[in-house]
Amino acid sequence: MRSVQWFKPACLGSTVLLLAGTPHLQAQQKQDITFEQAFRGKTTDITRPLPAIRDWADADHYLEMRPDAANGGRMQAYSVDARTGNATVYTAPVDGPSVEVRENDVFYKSAEGTSTRLTNDAAAEKNPTLSPDGKYVAFTRNNDLYSVEIATKKETRYTNDGSEVVYNGWSSWVYYEEILGRPTKYRAFWWSPDSRQIAYMHFDDTKVPVFPIYSEKGQHGYLENTRYPKAGDPNPAVKVGVVPVTGGATTWADFNENDDQYFGMPFWTSDSKQLWMQWMNRGQDNLKIYSINPQTGAKKEIYSEQQKTWVDWFDAVPFLRNNQGFLLQSDKTGWSHLYLHNMDGSLKKQLTSGNWTVKDVVQIDEKNQEVYFTARKESSARFDLYKVNMKSGAIRRLTSGNYNNVISMAPGGKYFITTYSNLQTPSRMALADNNGKVIRELGDSKGSHFDNYNLALPQLKTYKTRDGLELPMTVIMPLHMETGKKYPVLISIYGGPNAGTVYDTWKSNMVQQWWAQEGVIQVAVDNRSSGHLGKMGMNYIHRKLGIHEIEDYMDAALALRAEPWVDGSKICMTGGSFGGYMTCMAMTYGADVFTHGMANYAVTDWQLYDSHYTERFMDTPAENPEGYKQTNVMNHADKYKGLIRIVHGTMDDNVHLQNATQLIDKLENLNKHFEYMLYPGERHGWGGLKAVHSSGETYRFIYNNLLDKPFPATFRK
Repeated sequence: MRSVQWFKPACLGSTVLLLAGTPHLQAQQKQDITFEQAFRGKTTDITRPLPAIRDWADADHYLEMRPDAANGGRMQAYSVDARTGNATVYTAPVDGPSVEVRENDVFYKSAEGTSTRLTNDAAAEKNPTLSPDGKYVAFTRNNDLYSVEIATKKETRYTNDGSEVVYNGWSSWVYYEEILGRPTKYRAFWWSPDSRQIAYMHFDDTKVPVFPIYSEKGQHGYLENTRYPKAGDPNPAVKVGVVPVTGGATTWADFNENDDQYFGMPFWTSDSKQLWMQWMNRGQDNLKIYSINPQTGAKKEIYSEQQKTWVDWFDAVPFLRNNQGFLLQSDKTGWSHLYLHNMDGSLKKQLTSGNWTVKDVVQIDEKNQEVYFTARKESSARFDLYKVNMKSGAIRRLTSGNYNNVISMAPGGKYFITTYSNLQTPSRMALADNNGKVIRELGDSKGSHFDNYNLALPQLKTYKTRDGLELPMTVIMPLHMETGKKYPVLISIYGGPNAGTVYDTWKSNMVQQWWAQEGVIQVAVDNRSSGHLGKMGMNYIHRKLGIHEIEDYMDAALALRAEPWVDGSKICMTGGSFGGYMTCMAMTYGADVFTHGMANYAVTDWQLYDSHYTERFMDTPAENPEGYKQTNVMNHADKYKGLIRIVHGTMDDNVHLQNATQLIDKLENLNKHFEYMLYPGERHGWGGLKAVHSSGETYRFIYNNLLDKPFPATFRK
């Protein structure tokens, strides 16, 4: 494997060397955060809300919600002229027509607010979705696909084979979780732009193994059986069809549904004449885009990409007007960049290049031949807005300063609003034109009492890995440090591929301030696969998911332990899901470095997790037995010697309780001491009273094990 070459962020130039220093002269005159402010929501006015800018009304006006004093403080929409700042009451509906399910039936709400019941059926309708022309609503019922005409309430049924294992327009679990995504809420149908056709996926879960999830409710409890393919298991059989809105036979795309394959999010061309399908082999190292003829189902290959490790799905395929081409965002060079293609798939121009990462395409201005996009170019820990000319390839940065930017751009790209900040600077909001010239500042979240408090703000630092990579971390030092005293370290991580948590952006967290006052060093660390090194960094983890990552975290912790103010006997890691897996690995594989851990709903063996996610990085267990063995927490459990708390929901349908149970079984057989907390009936995370209890137990763990203090009675009130 070739070595990584990466862009060194300007803001990450210093190595990890933190000095307690001398307190500011004014520190004694400032006040600390109180318990009520940290945990009960009592106001501090350290920060204040930014303007409530909702969206853009048009190319020259943005919508801002403001309290209307004449109407009891009720929020009123105003249209604000971007150039002048003049605001007028916005009389048009802020929200367009919408649909929702109430009482298991579909209701239509007009832009004027009138509500109409469209269905009346004992079975529940799911995912009602308006057609682009606003005349129909498509939905699923009992795993079949339907639509209803709004004007007449006439219902059309498109499929008839829905069952407990066959779903039309409703995702199989692994597609919902890993491919189409949670925001779809299991929806697997898509209107054509002209509203005349509906594309949908048909799933057959017959061969997918059943995983039983036990509920303790009632006298006898019950089993919730889920079709869940674990690594190496049979996946659902899938086919893709198109049906006319008026009903009739489905035209199936020309694929064999029994092939071992995946289908990604489809995209209609703007003229509705083609449905573009993403296809991927089971090994996930070859992604193709096919153009499907909706009338015949015939397919034509448009694009093919292969990588030695894996290929990620495209989140979007933006088409240019009049079939002038399309834009793709690919990381095939090791870094995510933009490529302009002709409609036949041939490459017209690579628009961006270099050792930096494009994040999102914000807008395409075809009139001026410019693409606006966000990227981690100046620093891997910050996002800026840029534009690139599609003809010349010239790139221009539109945001300035050492800030992270969140962008909202006007239709047509004439203006944009940026919410910008860094770790030391509370969020501000500004309006700029499409050349980056600031027209005016719109708001500053720095509160009037910001300077009245002792605040421990994160510092952005770097650490070096054992093989010489430089990676970022943030450190919040304790307030009121004493000379010669050593302090415990709490490392909060996630750690999954391309899911970094270290960014140079403002985070207002009063609980963190409390722990700084109590004397905890709080650290966030990213590993080589977190995104700072692009896809090149992620490629390291192929077929050994978790090994490089935990070794990177060990190197970061060792760098901290070398500092004179760190208590090496109290190095704690905590995280959930993948972060829970990393915590379990820290306490076993990394037991010589980490002393404490709180692992929430953790994977412990990749053979126990789902096929699509796991095999993307690991291949199947049959193809990579050594990799699965090396990354299995249980195979390192004999090294465990600190204290771990294992926490899991009993009905977690994502990372099954099976993961925690197998680790517990192993630790018991090894006669190891550990803590274990179950949350009955809870899924992959929890809220409500269970969240209150879980937070309290986390705080108790920190006091008892890191601070060596009794758990304060104020937390139990």
